[in-house]
Amino acid sequence: MTTTRCVVALGWLLASAAPALAQESPSVGRVKVSTGAAFVTHQNGQRIAAQVGQLLVESDALTTGADGRMGVTLSDETRISLGPNTEARLDRFVYAPAEGNLAFVLRVVRGLAIYVSGRIAKLSPDAVRIETPVAIVGVRGTHIAIRVDSQ
Repeated sequence: MTTTRCVVALGWLLASAAPALAQESPSVGRVKVSTGAAFVTHQNGQRIAAQVGQLLVESDALTTGADGRMGVTLSDETRISLGPNTEARLDRFVYAPAEGNLAFVLRVVRGLAIYVSGRIAKLSPDAVRIETPVAIVGVRGTHIAIRVDSQ
């Protein structure tokens, strides 16, 4: 194959792959409240200051500093509030009720998190799980406050 053909083939291959590479994970919710030091860290390691309206995706880590607070609403109307010095991660979020595909896993690493259940918990209570470093909580109620002290 000539050099020109190789360059053309490589260019075509990259151009056809670009749309797939550019696709981002679908949004699972958004930041509703953010004050003080509050950050969202994406799976690729990109850490950005949380801003009202910012979209969230599965596997995002939510972190607040000593003066930080953050509130998020997920696409099923689940609400999560984080107090100061908190780290939590949206490990899993699937909301496809038409296909019967529902799952929510929130991992609270440290700090204070308040959870108010949304539609996933109403449609499939067993699909909701909140994890901490020392326990896993199956959610049956509509409101939970969790505090995880650093070790």
